Amino acid sequence: MGASLSNLTEGANGSTIGPGLGDIPESCVACVFLYLTPPEICNLARLNRAFRGAASSDSVWESKLPSNYQDLLDLLPPERYQNLSKKDIFALLSHPVPFDDGNKEVWLDRDTGRICMAISAKGMVITGIEDRRYWNWIPTEESRFNVVAYLQQIWWFEVDGVVKFHFPADVYTLSFRLHLGRFSKRLGRRVPNFEHTHGWDIKPVRFQLSTSDGQRASFECCLDETEREDANGNHKRGCWIDYKVGEFIVTDSEPATEVRFSMKQIDCTHSKGGICVDSVFIIPSDLRGRKRRGVLKKP
Repeated sequence: MGASLSNLTEGANGSTIGPGLGDIPESCVACVFLYLTPPEICNLARLNRAFRGAASSDSVWESKLPSNYQDLLDLLPPERYQNLSKKDIFALLSHPVPFDDGNKEVWLDRDTGRICMAISAKGMVITGIEDRRYWNWIPTEESRFNVVAYLQQIWWFEVDGVVKFHFPADVYTLSFRLHLGRFSKRLGRRVPNFEHTHGWDIKPVRFQLSTSDGQRASFECCLDETEREDANGNHKRGCWIDYKVGEFIVTDSEPATEVRFSMKQIDCTHSKGGICVDSVFIIPSDLRGRKRRGVLKKP
């Protein structure tokens, strides 16, 4: 591509043969950049001075930021973002911005500039979490929060959470990230352990969400099923699975949307155990497929 672009401006002996990319006004380049993704803009910025200048334009990068990006900046100390260009603000917000004592994170998807959120198990209300006969906190690099809640055994299983945030207009999917069994590393290899895993094939777990404007969604399933999951071909035991609870629609970032979510199996006729609860994700629905393929990792 580099050779073909240079041919637009140079002849065989290096002499100029006519107008080329370097002659395009920076303002025109900036207008084109409004229709490109952030990665495409950064790649084209290497072509020449006009493209580089347009790729740093505040007007270009403001169009890539969500309309309420100031709400994200307000979660940071002012000295982190004062005097930054819009391009640098986009770069700053594409990394996780923690809030609620670090138990929640929000960030911009680098390809689209849309808001994504993750909520740690530590930011939820888990029945019996203080009793070490039932639950334990396990440090792990497999969680973006570096810790997961592990259930050994319990009769009443209930996890609840709530978040109130100025989500921009979009369609969002909420999902729980769970893992049947616990895991460790031995000689550099990941080793799953299903010693405590039981009870998840008897009755389904009920997932629910509701929003402050009256939207509701629910989903039920047995967590311990032997069939392979259609989406990734892996057995549910021994790997992280995202359980989609449902979708909700935001039409305006004002007022803030409150989202409540829960996961319950409160049939006390049997005990259940051997499961890791990592987090809840709230992401734009059409980005969920990218997350399942491992694209939407921690920036």
